[in-house]
Amino acid sequence: MGLHNLQPAPGSTRNRKRVGRGQGSGTGKTSGRGNKGQKSRTGYSAKRGFEGGQMPLYRRLPKVGFSSRVVKPHAINVDKNKAVAELDEITMETIASVYRLQKSVTKVKLIGASAKDLASKIKDEAITTTGN
Repeated sequence: MGLHNLQPAPGSTRNRKRVGRGQGSGTGKTSGRGNKGQKSRTGYSAKRGFEGGQMPLYRRLPKVGFSSRVVKPHAINVDKNKAVAELDEITMETIASVYRLQKSVTKVKLIGASAKDLASKIKDEAITTTGN
């Protein structure tokens, strides 16, 4: 096999339709475009969302929300939850042992007046205080 005798597989290609080549061709006169109207004209291209002058659907419907992909941390007030403040070292596991966290919580922020004092006890990157 050489480059000089390559050809496509049988039935994989078809000749393009030649329109506007006389009555006998089947696509003469109006060339398959029907009669008058915008779609029959040369240069017609339907703009995305255009509905013939009618107010498009995307403008008739109300704008719908936005959801941020930034994960907000779960806030724990250490002034109200003394058990968290009394932990020797603060990690996600130790917080989960004294405070009820949902499984979906991946970040925790310790808030409250005494939260800054706990910064030295934190041993997990997912936990922050209001001070840092």
